Amino acid sequence: MIADIRPNEEHAKEYIPRNPVVTVTQCVPEMSEHDANTVAVILASKAMSHVEGGWPKDIDYSEAEHTIRYRKKVDKDEDYIRTVGILGQKVEELVKQNNAVDIYQEYFTSPTADHSADIPSVKTMTVFKDPSTTYQRSASCVDWHPDSTVSKVVVSYSIVQFQQQPMDMLLSSYVWDVNNPNTPEFEMAPTSQICCAKFNLKDGNLVGAGQYNGQFGVFDMRKGNSAVDTTPIDLSHRDPVYDLAWLQSKTGTEAMTVSTDGSVLWWDIRKLAEAVESMPLREKGSDVTQGGVILEYDPAAGPTNFMVGTEQGSIFSCNRKAKNPVDRVKYVLTGHHGPIYGLRRNPFNSKYFLSIGDWTARVWTDDTAVKTPILTTKYHSTYLTGGTWSPTRPGVFFTTKMDGTLDVWDLYYRHNEPTLTVQVSDHPLTCFAVHDGGANMAIGTSDGATSILQLSGGLSELALNEKSAINNMFDRETQREKNLDKAIKEAKVKARKEAARKDDMADHVTEEQLRSLEADFLAAVSTS
Repeated sequence: MIADIRPNEEHAKEYIPRNPVVTVTQCVPEMSEHDANTVAVILASKAMSHVEGGWPKDIDYSEAEHTIRYRKKVDKDEDYIRTVGILGQKVEELVKQNNAVDIYQEYFTSPTADHSADIPSVKTMTVFKDPSTTYQRSASCVDWHPDSTVSKVVVSYSIVQFQQQPMDMLLSSYVWDVNNPNTPEFEMAPTSQICCAKFNLKDGNLVGAGQYNGQFGVFDMRKGNSAVDTTPIDLSHRDPVYDLAWLQSKTGTEAMTVSTDGSVLWWDIRKLAEAVESMPLREKGSDVTQGGVILEYDPAAGPTNFMVGTEQGSIFSCNRKAKNPVDRVKYVLTGHHGPIYGLRRNPFNSKYFLSIGDWTARVWTDDTAVKTPILTTKYHSTYLTGGTWSPTRPGVFFTTKMDGTLDVWDLYYRHNEPTLTVQVSDHPLTCFAVHDGGANMAIGTSDGATSILQLSGGLSELALNEKSAINNMFDRETQREKNLDKAIKEAKVKARKEAARKDDMADHVTEEQLRSLEADFLAAVSTS
């Protein structure tokens, strides 16, 4: 059928163009779905493990003796000597060019915050309370998680007074999350109450615990509440383990413990059936053993060096790898009138260390020529219970006391009195730990509470030129002690010489006295 429909002219007259017009336009070329067969690409992740210095696998770079022995061996190798000589000629010109221009010069240093006008302050962030309400246990030890980005602390709770432990007391200690103070994140259920607990430095899921019965145990937060392994009771300490320290090693599995039984024991958590090594705490040439209450281990002072504070007030400076076992105790410092509750090296200069005991805090030097403290605080009216250095400021240290107060000492500004004193609790402060960031600290009390405090910026941020000023002050005080010791020795020698001279004068008889005595003797003989 063919049809011819003509347009309606009336409709054409009513047509009006629309302006503006909204429309959609597809500008990309149209594509159709398609497939293609290609050769499969196999991806693999590869990496190269490069440790410090590129040491061989059989060399433990954390052991100074191993690295020194290996360097001496390489220095004698003929290929090494010849290669260094050839390469030295090639790089000499390049080294001279590099030294001509200081590429590390800082033209625009970042502005340093000035806190000199700020008022030092401390505020409480949160408080953890011992979940056990039946008996009052004290927080005996507190330690921060080794990863500074993880806000966790482990707190051990115990009653360490002799024969004061109830039979039905709770033995558990806990790991707390700072952001959740209501419920512990992990519970450690030991066979005996825990006196000290610290995170493993390489694996934050492992916690080492020193127990009241002398055993050392390891807890894994991934494997339940019980200890994954514990030392045998017959090969452990005979007194409570009051402190422990994880050692720097390739595996991160070595630890050392100290007790008032007078011994230091080394353990490897891969095999806790027996101690790796032991050492009695006695001075060279003495048969008297002293009880240890605190350990100080800082790899910066040497991976084999450590110090022990005793309940008799002595500080033992030791070297584990001494050639002769008798020489493992390098020297002993005395001066405190009671047990040492705090012993820490300065994090900016390991040559100087802080000790807390009796009523004072004292700063010592590792220089064997100085046997007295280079700095001593005033005698307080109450006992000191602990203290440590600030990890971010070389001149700041903290002390805790029996009256529940915290003292903040800032040697950069003044020495005679603390910069800030804060009443943390009405109960004695029993343990103390500062976060690696320097702004937060955890303080435990005798009633089982653990307070998380935050320091103001002036107490936690490094001041301008503070490090050099504090080092110069320590060096000056060290030299002063040497001069005083020298003057005292000279005075003693002079006094001995003066006393000997007076004795000689008292025993001396003159010629005139001798003739008179002789005449009297002859006269007496002639008359008889």
